[in-house]
Amino acid sequence: MTKQTRFLVIGAGHGGKAMAAHLALMGFTTKLFNRSMDHIAAIRELGGIDLLGYNGDAREFGRLAQVTDNIEEALQDTDMIMVVVPSSAHAEVAKNMSPHLKDGQIIVLHPGRTCGAIEVAKVLRDENCTADVTVAEAETFIYASRSDGPAQAHIFRIKEAVPIAALPATRTKEVLDRIHEAYPQFIDGGNVLQTGLNNMGAIFHPALTLLNAGWIETTHGDYQFYIDGVSPSVARVLEVLDRERVTVGSSLGLRTRNAMEWLKLAYDTTGSDLYEAIHNQEGYYGIKAPATLNHRYIFEDVPCSLVPIASLGDRFGVSVRGMDSIIRLACIVHRTDYWRRGRTVEKLGLKNYSVSELTAYVNEGILED
Repeated sequence: MTKQTRFLVIGAGHGGKAMAAHLALMGFTTKLFNRSMDHIAAIRELGGIDLLGYNGDAREFGRLAQVTDNIEEALQDTDMIMVVVPSSAHAEVAKNMSPHLKDGQIIVLHPGRTCGAIEVAKVLRDENCTADVTVAEAETFIYASRSDGPAQAHIFRIKEAVPIAALPATRTKEVLDRIHEAYPQFIDGGNVLQTGLNNMGAIFHPALTLLNAGWIETTHGDYQFYIDGVSPSVARVLEVLDRERVTVGSSLGLRTRNAMEWLKLAYDTTGSDLYEAIHNQEGYYGIKAPATLNHRYIFEDVPCSLVPIASLGDRFGVSVRGMDSIIRLACIVHRTDYWRRGRTVEKLGLKNYSVSELTAYVNEGILED
């Protein structure tokens, strides 16, 4: 039986294919958009995606209503737009969608990383989009999944509770009411600053990659990323970055989880310090490092996670020297100015906002001139 909400999944990578197939198998009218037809040609020819892990070890076929590289067609007759692309592509996706959006549509970033919803909302304003749409972001991706063929996906795990917030927060209940038809796992994440500053990937991924650059390039990632890569010294750097993130949150009146609390919540793992807690996390054993430094742990997590947190810190008087050092290392290694490319308060239109004005914006949608 087809259910009421009509979904569009944007992005046909590991996560997008799993989400599209799962939604279709749950009985939702589901479309899949990808900007490159080459990447979805097999899915279009077959009419859907084979999914493993949705119902035990059996593969099931999720039949899609449409598979397209035409964004205007994709957005027609769609209620919820699930954006499952690297956060570095959020602005481009928003720009391409802007002329074709309709009143009442809900855009959800899976996940937003840090300030993703704020960036998308600004792009829509800059593009003079007049449609009354709601932009929301998830704190993390709901699936642990992978693509294991041109029209195949595999779901390993579905998270039990994922915070989500709308911009403004007064619309979060509306988003939850709609998305709960498919995903009861989503919970109220407060506001988009809260979801963005609880971004643990910002702390773990870039620093752990860059501080092990020699090992990654020499072994092509043939070592345990979290276990071998987190030495006592590396763990101390992660602790400094984490304290800076939590302090930035405090400067905005937010109580964010620290890394130790996050490890306890996510994995029920404890320790006397971060080094011990990471090594006590059994799930980290066996996870290999990236095979190259040209990896999303740098080119996505630096501009879309570390830069916005550090930029907010600079704006509101928090010392973020640790984060700045990691960002500068990333700039050197990739020969790229991630400060210029990243989500700074200037690019997000927040340069002159006070804490109270920023809070009013994310909670109530009140924009200052």
